Amino acid sequence: METTTKKENIGKKRSQWAELWKNLKRNKMALFGLVILVIIVLLALFADQIANYDQVVIKQNLRMRLKPPSSAHWLGTDEFGRDIFARLIHGARVSLKVGILAVGIAIIAGGFLGAIAGYYGGKLDNVIMRVMDIFLAVPSILLAIAIVSALGPNLLNLMIAVSISSIPRYARIVRASVLSIRDQEFIEAAKAIGASDARIIFRHIIPNSLAPVIVQGTLGVAGAILSTAGLSFIGLGIQPPAPEWGSMLSGGRQYLRYAWWVTTFPGVSIMITILSLNLLGDGLRDALDPRLKQ
Repeated sequence: METTTKKENIGKKRSQWAELWKNLKRNKMALFGLVILVIIVLLALFADQIANYDQVVIKQNLRMRLKPPSSAHWLGTDEFGRDIFARLIHGARVSLKVGILAVGIAIIAGGFLGAIAGYYGGKLDNVIMRVMDIFLAVPSILLAIAIVSALGPNLLNLMIAVSISSIPRYARIVRASVLSIRDQEFIEAAKAIGASDARIIFRHIIPNSLAPVIVQGTLGVAGAILSTAGLSFIGLGIQPPAPEWGSMLSGGRQYLRYAWWVTTFPGVSIMITILSLNLLGDGLRDALDPRLKQ
């Protein structure tokens, strides 16, 4: 009997994913964003095979400084003679890593706090949400700047700063979903058969609250990448000579008038990545909205 129930649950999950993909395919812009995002991820994954990190990405060659785009250097070279295309694809690793991991940490922490607050309610809910309100009262970029300034500028601290500043957003989203789910009949049935609070929260409530979290998470990765670039631009992110899109923008801004490619291509990379994530997020929102399903 238990085996049959597990098979039914697996089949139900597969059908839900199939329905999501079916709805997503109807949105051409979302598919376009997904294709662009897959290309960026593949370039980041195979960056070592495309360009050697030590010899091309961080090694200086002043004889080749500020060379325009050519067959030898597709996107030109920067102020230290380093290949911009190689630095962009290696920098994509940093941006995607920080964006995905920071949002993942924020979803786990914020989701747990939101689920606890929404399920139990009362004073616990009030305390958790007032703490989240305090964090929300401070602009996320200023909070991230304060955290990085206190901990020091490196990859780990940058990830912590971006994730902490995003936790309140996910806590409120999950709490709102839990409040709409906790009084439904299948939750009452689980309580009636003696299921523990932990089982109800992790097996029933959180899985049914994932739709808005998935959408916000996709959009949140775009925001995290932009925050990472902003912090690196002002010197609080990834430190040179490691490639990062924001620091590349910062380093090349003084050459903008006569070496436009030094800043243009990192800026375009940020724009395209965030645009693809926003298009995908909008598509997921429409695909997961039951009012739009036919």
